[in-house]
Amino acid sequence: MINFPHLATRLFNVPIAILPQKAEIVMAALADRFGITQLFRADGTALALADGGARAFLESEDDGPAQYKPYDIAEGVARIPIEGTLVHKLGTLHPYSGMTGYDGIRALIDIALGDPDVRAIMLDIDSPGGEVAGCFDLVDAIYFARGQKPIWAVLTESAYSAAYAIASAADRIIVPRTGGTGSVGVICMHVDMSQALTRAGIDVTLIHYGALKADGNEFSPLSKSTLARFQADVDAMGEIFVKTVARNRGLKTAAVRDTEAGTFLGAAGVEIGFADAVMAPDEAFASLLEELG
Repeated sequence: MINFPHLATRLFNVPIAILPQKAEIVMAALADRFGITQLFRADGTALALADGGARAFLESEDDGPAQYKPYDIAEGVARIPIEGTLVHKLGTLHPYSGMTGYDGIRALIDIALGDPDVRAIMLDIDSPGGEVAGCFDLVDAIYFARGQKPIWAVLTESAYSAAYAIASAADRIIVPRTGGTGSVGVICMHVDMSQALTRAGIDVTLIHYGALKADGNEFSPLSKSTLARFQADVDAMGEIFVKTVARNRGLKTAAVRDTEAGTFLGAAGVEIGFADAVMAPDEAFASLLEELG
């Protein structure tokens, strides 16, 4: 968690060496956290705080209007970070507390596609994967956005499982020699505490309506029928994953399925068709710029 009181002591009533324009951006972004509803410049004009301080519109006599953007832009390339555990709804545009939300990724891509200052999008990916919920809807959105602007997935270091699903939707995937791709599979973990509870002398009685309502609970072993039903669900999601990657990468479905959710280091991912080239991230960025011309 960010220590806002400590941060406030570092920003207010102390000398700081920072450009006034940059200071305005910092203050606009943090205003709602400090309980500030309005900010004024030295000349008495108000600084606009929209969306709870998330966006600041600044005016400079030398530079003219400058709009805050929720991503970094370099040479017309918008960098969208995708890192850590991936979750369906994080409620923020950027990675937070070791997680990245599909909702934030999708919002940033939509904004970048409509941003006239953005010539291309770079998905900066380093993630072991995450939730199935929401993943494939995001992947489809990226896939069908192809052709509007170049979208490259630059791995810094790896994109596995759900992260690879996202990467596969890009026009091009670049992996470093020590990075990895793959793990096209789905897993579901069940915890059975029944024996531990028995040894502890604890009985748990589940009172439920509906014969299947308590299936998969942690207090009872999985029955064969319950396991079969859960396996069918996992298989169905796995097939969606396989077919999605095959479509995105122009591969045969059987070839993707035959990887058996394996992972591939660097060049091995290129050989199997899961990546397009092996480059360090800075080389990949330079290659994207060269393609843009």
